[in-house]
Amino acid sequence: MAERKQIRRGFKNLINPLSDTVTEEDTRRPIEHGNIILEASIWQSFLRLEMATHLPDHFKCPISLEIMSDPVILSSGHTFDRSSIQRWLDAGHRTCPITRLPLPHHPSLIPNHALRSLISNFTLLSPLHQNISQPETLISTLTSPSSSSDSKIDALTHLTRLSKRDSSFRRRLADSGAVPAVLDAVDDPLLQETALPLLLNLTLDDDSKVGLVAEGVVARVVAVLLRGASPDCRAVAATIITSLAVVEVNKATIGAFPAAIGALVAILRDGKGRERKEAATALYALCSFPDNRRRAVECGAVPILLRNVDCGLERGVEVIGVLAKCKEGREEMEGCDGCVKILCRVLRNGSSRGVQYALFALTSLCLYSHQMALVAMEEGALEASVGLIEDGNEKVRKNASNLIRVLRGNNNNNHHRVR
Repeated sequence: MAERKQIRRGFKNLINPLSDTVTEEDTRRPIEHGNIILEASIWQSFLRLEMATHLPDHFKCPISLEIMSDPVILSSGHTFDRSSIQRWLDAGHRTCPITRLPLPHHPSLIPNHALRSLISNFTLLSPLHQNISQPETLISTLTSPSSSSDSKIDALTHLTRLSKRDSSFRRRLADSGAVPAVLDAVDDPLLQETALPLLLNLTLDDDSKVGLVAEGVVARVVAVLLRGASPDCRAVAATIITSLAVVEVNKATIGAFPAAIGALVAILRDGKGRERKEAATALYALCSFPDNRRRAVECGAVPILLRNVDCGLERGVEVIGVLAKCKEGREEMEGCDGCVKILCRVLRNGSSRGVQYALFALTSLCLYSHQMALVAMEEGALEASVGLIEDGNEKVRKNASNLIRVLRGNNNNNHHRVR
């Protein structure tokens, strides 16, 4: 017990000043910091003692509360998982999530090499990790005709847990021929709910995304979007689409697949809660590819998205903003009663990210249609935009300035016409 306390105390005293200087290689040899030498064995001892009982709290992201895969240091001095803090910043926040102190307009994210190395060693030294089954054994359980549904569910659950944070295990899994077995499980109504999170894990690595599409993942996932066993299954299926669409070439492939975009629009129309949110997110990811915007409009996305926005689904505003970039989208919005009114309501009551996209959509629409610009003026878009000029989010300020310029230009043109 005394040894454990000594190691923990030494680790906590050293980890913070070492954060910016320690690399992964340093954990394999003595580390010098000032007049202190931290032997590599101390790092190893700390890990073994900590992991014998629990996952160290400092390995978890303060935002997601999950073990960090890419820890980075914010200017406030606190460490977060890169994906979590990036989402926080992308949402327009410019304060530290922990201290609430202001951040620079363009916060830098510094890799925490020391902590990343410790987390990497955690997966190697953890007793749980050392005793795991080989993926081949678990895959054979999935493919064996003699395996019961319960045993397959156990195998899928085990594989999902092991693959969640370990990219090397995910590679081993793919190399072991797991994908066809997982896809077969996705097709099975009894296994679908357990298999889909595993399939989602397999899409996490960018270098695997194109290969997964080539192996037929899209067809199986679209089938779940259309006829999923539960709303949760459809939500995870939509999340898989979002993950695959990170790679540009996949956006075109998925968008061209029959019923893919239509299935997402159908969920937005008929789904509830999380599945609608995930469907909107997937549609947003796909529609960064221009051809998919037209496909979404043809599937009737615009009026359905506006109804969702009017009911509080702000994620739909982001998709509307993207669809407003194409002529077909703007034409459809012009024909939807209440479109401008709904977007103006977001300006007054929406989140920072929602306001950003509502401003962008309104600017596109008012440039396209003189009539929509008049409606925007009547709905108070100009006054709302003026109030956003000093917003803390740079993109909101920029989009507000653009909309003000368009509306004032349109108003001046009206005066010239009257005279």
